Amino acid sequence: MRHPRVGVAILTMGNRPQELQTLLESVAKQDAAPTRVVVVGNGSPLPPLPDGVAGIELPENVGISGGRNVALRALQEAGGVDVVVDLDDDGCLISPDVFARIQTLYEQDAQLGVVSFRIADETGHTQRRHVPRLRASDPMRRGLVTSFLGGGHALSMPMLRQIGGWPEEFFYAHEETDLAWRALDAGWKVLYEPALVLQHPRTLPTRHAVYHRMVARNRVWLAKRHLPAVLAPVYLGVWTLLTLARTRSPAGLMAWAGGFLEGVRTPCGRRRPIRWATVWQMTTLGRPPIV
Repeated sequence: MRHPRVGVAILTMGNRPQELQTLLESVAKQDAAPTRVVVVGNGSPLPPLPDGVAGIELPENVGISGGRNVALRALQEAGGVDVVVDLDDDGCLISPDVFARIQTLYEQDAQLGVVSFRIADETGHTQRRHVPRLRASDPMRRGLVTSFLGGGHALSMPMLRQIGGWPEEFFYAHEETDLAWRALDAGWKVLYEPALVLQHPRTLPTRHAVYHRMVARNRVWLAKRHLPAVLAPVYLGVWTLLTLARTRSPAGLMAWAGGFLEGVRTPCGRRRPIRWATVWQMTTLGRPPIV
């Protein structure tokens, strides 16, 4: 039986050429060499790339979801890939056995859809927001979860063929949750594996100018797309209270409110509510889809 073949997808906006080079060097040092590596310039030209790395330059920034779909289509068209690994362009694989571990995980479980890496800074610290569960005090606790981290993860190609790719309408924020909910509803598993580490500089999500607006709009879209009608207002009500309690910036709250209204007023793609069996599964995993 052959090992699952790994393809790598990386997005860049052209503003971190040295970090991108470091990441590509860490990919090249993997014990299990990837079958294909694709780098997408999201609205920007690409720097010179190593031999064997395919580059795609997009004329405009189509967002994280759109850029990842471009890379995904390139890997699908080239063929020979069973697992897609998405990596942030300012991350680095500090261990050479990441892809080999991924191959073993997918060999062992045919229903494994998503594997979420642990993201750690240069000191080895993992921020609480980078642990994809509610009880986040122990970032080393492995297990099945209901979402995953965008900066470093692996996706089953058979799963993607069944559920589709990234939600391009989202552009940025909550695109991982949208994909994870679709995966769970189709019977696939989402695993958080802290032994797989992507080293990444310590950052704040609010560094993005559109953060508050996109987070609010896309959370409404998540509810409209995927939640049973009775749960949608509960989910949005809980997150409204959490946002009011956590956000200290009046400008941030104004942007959030604008994004919320935008999400209510605008279309967000086809509505496919998850099954109640999926709601129960998510609840047993520790994160019911109301928070």
